[in-house]
Amino acid sequence: MSWEKTLDHYSAIIEERLKTFLNEAVKEVSDYHPFIKNVYGDIEEYVLRKGKRLASCSTFLTYKGYSGKVDEKILNVCVGIELYRHAILVHDDMVDMDKQRRGESTLHKKFTDSYSPYDGRFGEATAVFAGNIAYELGVQAIINSGFPEKKVNQLMLLFSEGYRAVNESQILDLLFEHKDVDVEEWRVMASKRAASLFKVTLLSGAILGNAPEKDLKLLEEAAENMGYSFDIQDDIIDSFAPKEVYGRSPCLDISKNKKPLHVIYALNSTDQAKSEALKCLLGKEFLSFGEIDLIRKLLRESGGLDAAKKESIKHAEQAKMFISITSLTEDVKEFFSSFINYIENSLDWYK
Repeated sequence: MSWEKTLDHYSAIIEERLKTFLNEAVKEVSDYHPFIKNVYGDIEEYVLRKGKRLASCSTFLTYKGYSGKVDEKILNVCVGIELYRHAILVHDDMVDMDKQRRGESTLHKKFTDSYSPYDGRFGEATAVFAGNIAYELGVQAIINSGFPEKKVNQLMLLFSEGYRAVNESQILDLLFEHKDVDVEEWRVMASKRAASLFKVTLLSGAILGNAPEKDLKLLEEAAENMGYSFDIQDDIIDSFAPKEVYGRSPCLDISKNKKPLHVIYALNSTDQAKSEALKCLLGKEFLSFGEIDLIRKLLRESGGLDAAKKESIKHAEQAKMFISITSLTEDVKEFFSSFINYIENSLDWYK
């Protein structure tokens, strides 16, 4: 079975458990206050939007790869993983002032438009609390998963560390919009961004599946490298993928003066003229089609795109190597290897 079919198969199973859990959560608050019921309903709609469920599937498959089992307990944990991930996304959308997530309104925009169209503060504040609620629901799902208390405590510590790490990285990402950044400083930030999510998802499955101690260290290394590779690829997609494919306007990060790795390489290019030309376009809120084309040209000709792609491939190869020497079952190793190959190969779409 291809990695896409494997992902689709297990995503559908996790999706059903997630629907049941969220439906129960909405019912539980229905007598408290009608507006709070609406908020929970909006959280439910946001989380259940069509997606690959890569985070929870990574936990599921890692658990399966060590325990050889597929059971109710791990499905409960996968619900927690999805809610953990979406809690981060709710806050990320708000900080980045994004209006859409998977083709629909982000939560802060939805709250603003539905309840107070002339008061953005209301929508943003409500989204902060909604993200916190999603995180707590994820914790609740894990505590009540049915795993032994010792295992649950290990996961709670992992969740806590991962959540703190991703928040630290988001602060740095925001700071980088207001300062010059070099490659090493970017790497410090990225070490706790997607890397922290992969660490939480892979180690959760491994801990619950009773993986040997040496494998936990290998998976931590694999997670960090997967995170770097994925982050770089995702940022390149933001600059180069057409809206009809990606679902959002290109160069949004650049319009916000963000500093993804390919931009940092371009800004630090030896070609000063191209670096200065790119710098003049950073942070420009409304980019014309011509300006977007120019940005892409500068990223290519300065060497920034190629340098970032090489970095992504290097980390992808490292991730595959670390996974290959674990004692995971061969089918699970193949899944992760194929997924990482997909990340690598997708870089060839942007030349």
